Amino acid sequence: MSQPSVIIATASYDYTIRFWEAQSASCYRAINCPAVPQRELDEGRNPQHVNKLEISPDKRYLAAACNPYIRLFDINSHHGHVRTFVGHTSNVMAVGFHADGNSMYSGSEDGTVRIWDLRYNSAEINAKVYERNCLKAYHLDGSVTPINTVVLHPNQIELISGDQDGIIRVWDTRMNSCTIELVPEPDTAIRSLSVMRDGTMLAAANDGGTCFIWNILRESQSQYLATASSDKTVKIWNVDSFTLDKVLTGHQRWVWDCAFSVDAKFILTASSDMTARLWSMEEGNELRVYRGHNKAIVCCALNDV
Repeated sequence: MSQPSVIIATASYDYTIRFWEAQSASCYRAINCPAVPQRELDEGRNPQHVNKLEISPDKRYLAAACNPYIRLFDINSHHGHVRTFVGHTSNVMAVGFHADGNSMYSGSEDGTVRIWDLRYNSAEINAKVYERNCLKAYHLDGSVTPINTVVLHPNQIELISGDQDGIIRVWDTRMNSCTIELVPEPDTAIRSLSVMRDGTMLAAANDGGTCFIWNILRESQSQYLATASSDKTVKIWNVDSFTLDKVLTGHQRWVWDCAFSVDAKFILTASSDMTARLWSMEEGNELRVYRGHNKAIVCCALNDV
């Protein structure tokens, strides 16, 4: 089967990752995840649900943030699981790729932000070697505050983390140090971070239901911000005027995750009602419903570049 131009992936508490055809809303592939090695089964380790999904820029790989590992899957191979990245000691909450495809970043409840080397040889693929490929690890001395979210600035140099104490930190990967700390609301956990594609704005949402916006540069080409909530809706905000533009209603339970198309004309959402949905940003209406999981969908990924 040839690779679709639009890749949609969802992960659920049913321990599966599913790939969907965007137009027909049919599932064309399901992967049992995480792929637990036999040695871990022998040790009594049970499958763990996926906290975050990310598709590589070249659409070749899918990264799944699990506990405490990161699983890498080949999107175009029937063999699926390619590699496991070992290094974190607790739940991995965030994962993403650098633009060059050579490295990957992650954040964990163990209090660290890590960068991983994605380069390997064919022997490692065949053996599915479980070696440590961590290039760098960032954390504050003596701190084990759980990290809930990490994003990469478009400049490909700065990683931005949000933690359980409500602190946002900017890590300079060239200087290997924390250069900025922001505390929008003390002792209120940061749950989600997002940087506009043009690098002009940073958005942070916390446990108190508040979304904070920082202007990084003066001029922004971006227009919308989406917030997903336990109130079963996704709210679309105009970042020019900071007003509510529209509310997407249709999910029957908590909406956990969402992802914009590259042109921001569509948005994909994932919910505890066991569905993922594709919406028109212009009309605010539901275009497709993706059904197949038998438990809550907790994260989604979309690549239509």
